Amino acid sequence: MSRIAVLCNYQLLPERVGGMDYFFWDFDKKCKENNIAVDWFFPNESKQGGYADLTIYSEENISVENYFLHFIKNNNSDYTHIITHFVELCTPFFAETKKRVTAKIIVIDHNPRPLNGYPFKKKIQKKLKGLLFSKYIDVFVGVSNYTVKEILKDFGSHLKPKVQTIYNGVIIDTILVRQKRNIAKPTFLVASHLRESKGIQDLITAVNLLDSEIKNEIKIDIYGEGPYKKELLEMIQCFKLESCFAFMGSKPNLNEIFCQYDYLLQPTHMECFSLSILESLAANVPVITTNVGGNEEVVSDGQNGYIFKAKNITNLAKILEDIHLGHKKISINTRELIANSFSLQKMVKNHFKLLTKH
Repeated sequence: MSRIAVLCNYQLLPERVGGMDYFFWDFDKKCKENNIAVDWFFPNESKQGGYADLTIYSEENISVENYFLHFIKNNNSDYTHIITHFVELCTPFFAETKKRVTAKIIVIDHNPRPLNGYPFKKKIQKKLKGLLFSKYIDVFVGVSNYTVKEILKDFGSHLKPKVQTIYNGVIIDTILVRQKRNIAKPTFLVASHLRESKGIQDLITAVNLLDSEIKNEIKIDIYGEGPYKKELLEMIQCFKLESCFAFMGSKPNLNEIFCQYDYLLQPTHMECFSLSILESLAANVPVITTNVGGNEEVVSDGQNGYIFKAKNITNLAKILEDIHLGHKKISINTRELIANSFSLQKMVKNHFKLLTKH
């Protein structure tokens, strides 16, 4: 039996079981079915869901990268492949790893970029890191075409032969489907970590621009928790929009909740490739989102949702007004695209191919 290592800088939280958790579980199962053992390295251990079946190594108060280097130094780790998720690319860690193992190294880039790009100094640092450390990485995977472009921009176009796109996917069958969509006075949800970069403050400001009649009727439920919640609540109180917004907390069963709404709102400033967008579309719930990251690779303006320029609050307000009044509507079933192109099964299959190709 061959053996691989997967490093994930990803906290295992019982209250947040999402698309990546299901991917990890199914990828492990696929490997075992093909006589490949997987050692998983996370910041913490967990027995929730499918994690009970995984071989997990972790050490709190030490980074996943440093713990892994310590592990391979003290163990006979004959890995054929090492895969990283949510780990910074092109750092000395990869040079240190290659000193100790002969494994192929595959990095998966899930990291969104700032809306206006990195500062000049950081751009230079990334280019230098690309020159120094990219040679220790055998394959770079972006979770969207946008991400692939950013990898080449960050670390150098010389990496082009080593870079490819593998889209994230979702479990289609567990996502409940909305059968009938309200044309006028539709319901909206937000499903997002509550931090400034998610742009929910733009949504609040946009709602405040609406006519009082619409403000008295519009309902937006926000699912998620995060450090920016206090500021969002203060904005809502300042604008006297308490009747428009409800904070629903973090829910592990969003796959059953999307179908209760007519539209998903995601006014984000930075994104790689959003699983919540995929899940919403799979529930036949169109998406109103920004032109950042890989959003436009799955949302087509006017077909399965609406795209507006990030931070363009007046544009967002106009879209909300037109949808609320029934002047804009999405007629198609948005589930079909996701079932065909963005299923978890396809994601697992494409990631497993990395082990057989390289």
